[in-house]
Amino acid sequence: MTEGFDTDMLWDEFHRLVNMNSEELRVHLLADASDEDGFPSDPDLGIDELGRGVLHVLGKRKGDLTRGDIDVMRQVVDLVETLGERTDDESRRELMSVGHDPLRG
Repeated sequence: MTEGFDTDMLWDEFHRLVNMNSEELRVHLLADASDEDGFPSDPDLGIDELGRGVLHVLGKRKGDLTRGDIDVMRQVVDLVETLGERTDDESRRELMSVGHDPLRG
């Protein structure tokens, strides 16, 4: 991975915006992926791909980031900046699927 000023800024912004810890995000993603029949047989089936990427990045050190991780962080920052602090159910659920709960200060 190419380390640099932009990556440092992106890392800081990503971690400022992702205000749910990995366990909270994992629980949210699993609950969101389940339906009235229960969880699917494949644990990753139905879980938001970007949310899985966020979980992956949260488990890494900055020096271990890949280009894919950087893309995930950019997507999250762009999404949160686009949706802002909307708290309607649909927007909040979408924001929480990437680890940002707009109701947290």
